[in-house]
Amino acid sequence: MTKKDQDLVFVPLGGVGEIGMNLALYGYGSPKQREWIMVDCGVTFPGPELPGVDLILPDIDFVKSLGKQLKAIIITHAHEDHYGGLAQIWPRLNVPVYASAFTAGMLEAKRAYERTRAEVPVTLFKAGERFTAGPFEIEPVAVNHSIPEPFSLAIRTPLGNLIHTGDWKIDATPSLGPLTDEHRFRQLGEEGILAMMCDSTNAMRDGVSPSEKEISAGLREVIEQAEGRVAITTFSSNVGRIRSIAEAARDAGREVLLLGSSIKRVVNVARDLGMMEGIPEFLAEDEYGYIPRDKVVVILTGSQGEPRAALAKLSRDEMRNVALASGDTVVFSSRAIPGNEKGIIDIKNGLIEQGIKIITDSEALVHVSGHPRRSELVQMYEWVKPQILVPVHGEAAHLTAQAELAQASGISMTPRVRNGDILRLAPGAPEVIGEAHHGRIFKDGQLIGDYDEMGISERRKLSFAGHVAVNVVLDQRFEFQRDPVVSAIGLPAFDVEGDDMEDILYDSVLGAVESIPRGRRKDIDGVREAIRRSVRAAANEVWGKKPVVTVFVTKV
Repeated sequence: MTKKDQDLVFVPLGGVGEIGMNLALYGYGSPKQREWIMVDCGVTFPGPELPGVDLILPDIDFVKSLGKQLKAIIITHAHEDHYGGLAQIWPRLNVPVYASAFTAGMLEAKRAYERTRAEVPVTLFKAGERFTAGPFEIEPVAVNHSIPEPFSLAIRTPLGNLIHTGDWKIDATPSLGPLTDEHRFRQLGEEGILAMMCDSTNAMRDGVSPSEKEISAGLREVIEQAEGRVAITTFSSNVGRIRSIAEAARDAGREVLLLGSSIKRVVNVARDLGMMEGIPEFLAEDEYGYIPRDKVVVILTGSQGEPRAALAKLSRDEMRNVALASGDTVVFSSRAIPGNEKGIIDIKNGLIEQGIKIITDSEALVHVSGHPRRSELVQMYEWVKPQILVPVHGEAAHLTAQAELAQASGISMTPRVRNGDILRLAPGAPEVIGEAHHGRIFKDGQLIGDYDEMGISERRKLSFAGHVAVNVVLDQRFEFQRDPVVSAIGLPAFDVEGDDMEDILYDSVLGAVESIPRGRRKDIDGVREAIRRSVRAAANEVWGKKPVVTVFVTKV
């Protein structure tokens, strides 16, 4: 087979046209016999429109169809939207996984905590350590982000070199390394880069992100000025931020308590890898009550309004050993992920009711994003000089903003790509040549399936209008053998006149059966459907909503 028969394609199945659930594929070979690698395997989190769902994962039917042509999975870093689906999805693929030591440690810590996940064997890599997977040679390149050991990937192929940036930013003074490796990116640019798949999260924000060093100074100032206790909530994976807070507390003469299982898991992994050196031992929870109010800082989970997280419990004064009081301060060293605003507002109001002062990044320099703003993007373009720029990791507005920025910076080829598009990068000009099966699947308890398989549609109906169960027993003459039983769950107890709702529905069951001539009651399915319709109509008449109705009809 000649080289001209080969092509190089990029296929995102998540994270392009949305924030979260990142999963990307690169394929090389003839269109019917390509070999593939997969980069990242993330999740996103459900809102109230998906009652009962624990996680949203990318649909991997297309990936499974690749079979042995899928050579490896490479994880860029240990944020949930990049690695959170690996434990659920890997057993269905069973291919080699490559990740950093911190990412592998987080994967194992999560498995030990949840006890239900398959152990995923991981081959560790470090910056600059090249490895091969099929026709691809992959080189991790160090970048800075809001988590330890994030990497971009330089991917060498027979048809050109690629860069998959992952999540990154340029920070000259991070609290926890590494620096984004300008020297290596410049070398790769000189070597020649066909295409760069680039983080678009902050492509609508001008300038350069503040340094983590500036955030550390802002947090130190807040701690030093506070008269009472200080509780700081941040993303549990942001080890650099946790270090910054712990250092600021130490310098202000305060001890630190960690609250929340996820933040403790992260810190344990970081400590095992030597990332917490120089940080004093943290307080035990039962020591908290004995420390003077002006001598303690709490670092805790719950920055996104999660109702079961430590901060939410504090806002409701539900913790056994830990409480806040009037005059204390809570700092949100985080940003609100879209969709979480209501939960965050509820927590803030609960704290304010207790007389607690709230500080966010609008009042003080207490948070910075881990993604590049426009000037940082332009800097990366200048280092790498890609022929093609593919905006990824963002919603439509972010992707379009980066495409326009790249064009203004002299990169003429910025193809429009969304989840499922098969983008041919070479040979020839970049072009979307097809569509791969894509979508979402849902983890619900211990099961994973699609929208219908998991019964989510029916569950949503139940959440809107409740459920009515009816049991009817007919005798040999197709008369009522005993009184029907009607049980309503999730419906109002009474109508506007004060009449009992179950009595109203009971009467509708009697009316439905009695309106059917006895000779036609032999059609049990017909009787069942007549009762169902009658109950829904009766509920709608007095309530204005139609519940889900289940009818059992038995002849004895």
